[in-house]
Amino acid sequence: MSDINTAPPAQPPAPQTGQQMPPLMVNVQYIKDLSFEVPNAPDIYATLRSQPAVQINLDVQARAIQEGQNVYEVVLSVKAEAREPVAANGNGAASGEGRSVFIAELQYAGVFTLNGVPPEAVEPLLLIECPRLLFPFARNVLSDVTREGGFPPVLLQPIDFVGLWQARRAAAGQPVANA
Repeated sequence: MSDINTAPPAQPPAPQTGQQMPPLMVNVQYIKDLSFEVPNAPDIYATLRSQPAVQINLDVQARAIQEGQNVYEVVLSVKAEAREPVAANGNGAASGEGRSVFIAELQYAGVFTLNGVPPEAVEPLLLIECPRLLFPFARNVLSDVTREGGFPPVLLQPIDFVGLWQARRAAAGQPVANA
């Protein structure tokens, strides 16, 4: 058996003399919070006859964790809520909302160090590029947990993080520069 050091590095490695640090470094990424519920189990497994309708909500948050060090935590939050398809009445209209099938909530996070980034580029970097790096891993976790929960895997489609950031800026009444 070999010894494996599982302790995270205290700080990113210092650059060697003459070596340029990249503008964005991923220090660590991790599951910050994960919840999977099947509120109508075990009945839902016996009565669900078709693919559930899945509603996805996504959010991105960023915060400085070491002032003066340009170290930030970025959290990609995804909530997937599946409901039974609604039954149609005689004229083809939906007759109500179906039962909850499952609720999956994931907060996938990363700690990033920014080096030599101009102040006007910090927000787009944290809210566009960082979640873009986290997304494939969060997508995989959500797919695995729904599959392991006994349902077809939820496969998130690619996310337009530029559009998400621009919508957030517009909602806050702030000007949107080209990202």
